[in-house]
Amino acid sequence: MDRRDQKRVPGGLKLHQYANLYFHARNPMLHKRLGEANALCVLRVSTEVLTLEGAVITDQNAASDYVRFLAPSQWPLLAFDDIFAMDWRHPDDQIAYWRHKSCKCAEVLIPHRVEPRFLIGAYVVDAITAERLMAGGCTLPITVDAVLFFR
Repeated sequence: MDRRDQKRVPGGLKLHQYANLYFHARNPMLHKRLGEANALCVLRVSTEVLTLEGAVITDQNAASDYVRFLAPSQWPLLAFDDIFAMDWRHPDDQIAYWRHKSCKCAEVLIPHRVEPRFLIGAYVVDAITAERLMAGGCTLPITVDAVLFFR
């Protein structure tokens, strides 16, 4: 968090002034929350956010020292096979592991906040969590996807 607080997007805001959206939720950040899966949902966000003024994409974790901040039109530069890989570990190559781990956290950065109109669904780990989410007032389509949550 301290790294994000100090980092500024070239020509833009500080990282903490953006809503950060991962391209793929099954990443190292969600993996850190394995024990909390029953209390989480992953929101699906429309790709229309990429058309918002000030939207930026990154080729890896935005707090990385080696990140590239790109215009949404530069999406072909992203390594989608790596971003959407099921696993980022490389047991025999520490450097490949570090690179892939950061790449898995590629982001879309939206200035300030994502308006609710861009939310198009939610993923949860199991049916019980889906029921709790609906009982809490969620009206979005809910998809159970245990694999997304490393189950």
